[in-house]
Amino acid sequence: MSQVTLLLDASRRGDAAAVEQLFDLLYNDLRQLAHARLRRSGQFTLLDTTALVHESYLRLFKAGAIEANDRGHFMGYAAQVMRSIVVDFVRRRSADRRGGDAIHVDLDTAAAHVEDPREREVLQIHEALQELEKIDPRLVKVVEMRYFAGMTEQEVADALERSVRSVARDWEKARLFLATNLTP
Repeated sequence: MSQVTLLLDASRRGDAAAVEQLFDLLYNDLRQLAHARLRRSGQFTLLDTTALVHESYLRLFKAGAIEANDRGHFMGYAAQVMRSIVVDFVRRRSADRRGGDAIHVDLDTAAAHVEDPREREVLQIHEALQELEKIDPRLVKVVEMRYFAGMTEQEVADALERSVRSVARDWEKARLFLATNLTP
């Protein structure tokens, strides 16, 4: 068995150390893919997240680091990792736009604080998901898998070992929560 497959199995059994190792492994791989794509195209969008998660799975599968029957569980963890990468990316860009570690000089310029509304949306979604996690962590997993990994309801149901109908209900509940908690 491969390292990723062993970590997936251990994490399914509740091994916290395996979850942490898997997160670190996936975070590094997906971050490298995202940076490479950013260097090539000069931009990174949420649409890229689905492609990156699938590309990472294919790379690990072709390298023999993961087995085919682990796809659903891998995609679930990768969705969570991709959420972290996107939020970190937006926060870093926002900090860079505000000068990062530079010495701050007060100027009366509105241009220095122009923010991309899509980046603000990512942070609002992240904050809303943190609130939702306090209420129902399973709904957060469904959102991560659907939104950040582009998984279908069937794929999410397989990964979470639930019925497709239950996942559809969870997706609807999560969307309603986000719609009422996101500010326009």
